[in-house]
Amino acid sequence: MKEQSYVAAGVSLATAGSVVDRLRAAVESTGAQNFGAFAGLHPLGDGRFLAASTDGVGTKLILARQRGRLRECGADLAAHCINDVATCGAEPLMLLDYVAANTIELDEVAELVEGAAAVCREAGVALVGGETAELPGIYADGELDFAGTCVGVVEDPLTGAAIEAGDVVVGFASAGLHANGFTLVRRVLEEDDYDGDDLLAPTRLYLDVARRLRGRAKAFVHVTGGGIAGNLERVLPAGRSAELDWDAWERPPVFHWLARHVDEDELRRVFNLGIGWCAIVAEPDHDENVIGRIA
Repeated sequence: MKEQSYVAAGVSLATAGSVVDRLRAAVESTGAQNFGAFAGLHPLGDGRFLAASTDGVGTKLILARQRGRLRECGADLAAHCINDVATCGAEPLMLLDYVAANTIELDEVAELVEGAAAVCREAGVALVGGETAELPGIYADGELDFAGTCVGVVEDPLTGAAIEAGDVVVGFASAGLHANGFTLVRRVLEEDDYDGDDLLAPTRLYLDVARRLRGRAKAFVHVTGGGIAGNLERVLPAGRSAELDWDAWERPPVFHWLARHVDEDELRRVFNLGIGWCAIVAEPDHDENVIGRIA
C-alpha cells in the first residue's frame, strides 16, 4: 500500500500557499510588483525592470552531503535561481550566495561555490559574492544550508496576461528530481534504496531555451515545488486552466521508483515528473513536445 506523502514527511504545500497569501498585503504595500511569481520586478524608470529571485537547495543537501555530491547542489542553486529570473523574459546578470552551518567546513563550502560558479560561467552570470555564516546556535551539529539570489534585467516582462484558450503548453525535460521534494524522497529511501544518477542530478539550466523562445512565448514556467500543474497555475490569467496530457513524455527512472511508494496524485503535486520547464505558445514548432493545452 502506498502511504508516503509530503505532509506525512513533514512538509505542507498548503501551508506554503497560506504564507504567500498572508504576506501579500505587507509585501505589496512596499510597492512590490509580481509578488507570487517566479521572480519579483522593480521598475528602473527607463522602461526596464530589475528581476530578482531568492531560493535555496533545501533538504537535498542532507542526502548530497552523505553521498559526497555537494558540488551538484551548488549547480542546483545557481540554475534554480537563474531559471526563476528567466521566467519573466529577463536576462540574468549576477548571483549572490549564502552558506550557513553549525560548523563551516572549507571543503564543503568550496564544493558548493565551485558548483554554482560552473553554472554561472555557462550562463554568463557573475557570481559577485555573498555570505558564509557559522551559526552553532541556529543550526544543529552537522547541518548545512545553501541559498542564493539572482538579479537580472528585462524591458518587457512576461506576465502570462496574453495567454488565450487554445494556446499550447510545450514541455522541456528535467534531469531528474532537480531540487524539490527531497524531504519525501529521504523518507522513501528509508524503505527502499535508489542510487540512479537522476536522484541527485543538478537542476537543468533552461536559459538557452528561454532565450530562444523570447518573443514567441506568452509565459514561461519553472517546474519546482508544486509540480507541473501547480506551477502552471502561477502564470495563467483568471478563468484559464491547463489540460495536461500526462502520457506525452517519458518519465526518468527515479519517478518510477518513487511510484512504488507514492500515489500518482501526490507524485503530480510534489515532483516535476520529468518536465522541468514549460513554455506557453500559440503554436508549437514541429520538434517541440506539446504536453497540454489552455482552456
